[in-house]
Amino acid sequence: MTRALGIDFGKARIGLAITDEIGLMAHPLETVPAQDLGEAANRIVAVVVEKKVDTIVVGLPLHMNGEEGKAVESVRNFTNRFRKKLPDGIEIVEVDERLSTVSAMAKLHAAGRNAKNAKSIIDMASAVEILQDWLDLQDGGNLLPNPFPEDEM
Repeated sequence: MTRALGIDFGKARIGLAITDEIGLMAHPLETVPAQDLGEAANRIVAVVVEKKVDTIVVGLPLHMNGEEGKAVESVRNFTNRFRKKLPDGIEIVEVDERLSTVSAMAKLHAAGRNAKNAKSIIDMASAVEILQDWLDLQDGGNLLPNPFPEDEM
């Protein structure tokens, strides 16, 4: 099964999420400071090696109309920074991350967090949203077989 790493790139922090061992669910992993992008790239490469990741899912912050802007350019520049350091065979996938932070914040609010006490984890939560959306699309949005086939009902 694929072990994937989700990345939510930000100017201050980079959120990371990882799939479980069977590639079914995304889980928060860590937040990497973005002040030194070289150091951040090195940390991502270390995580890829340590966790035996074979796919990296990078969120692209497209405009609401679907067009790319300067923020997408920043994400791609950062991705190119660590791409050169990755072991051979690692796939990098870009996905639309529009509204991932909004969705993550709504879930954190539902769990009793407010904007102030969610600041330290919102980037990881957004990375979880990005990675889980990608996972859900891998099998046509249906990851698990129906446990109640019609002929057994």
